[in-house]
Amino acid sequence: QVQIVESGGGLAQPGGALRLSCAASGSMFRFYVMGWYRQAPGKQRELLANITPGNTTNYADSVKGRFTISRDNAKNMVYLQMNNLKPEDTAVYVCRADLGVRTYWGQGTQVTVSS
Repeated sequence: QVQIVESGGGLAQPGGALRLSCAASGSMFRFYVMGWYRQAPGKQRELLANITPGNTTNYADSVKGRFTISRDNAKNMVYLQMNNLKPEDTAVYVCRADLGVRTYWGQGTQVTVSS
């Protein structure tokens, strides 16, 4: 079982920034495809960003140019730097680990963007 714990959520003002962290267990972390999702009330879960073991990244159009996903394999950590936040970014942000055979999800961390 892979354990995933997110942190760094909270309240930010429009135009502000937050950095989310995701800690994932496992000696094979460097081989996981890691990603960040978000889900707002009444909306579908949205894939925001993926990062592969080779550090290839992809982003949803809604966050491209504003959010950056990165990983530190030595620490079993993945991050989501969120800049120029907008009210529509308000959601529960969830970290995902894709092992190929199975996908694991964190519990999520709330991000609220409001003035």
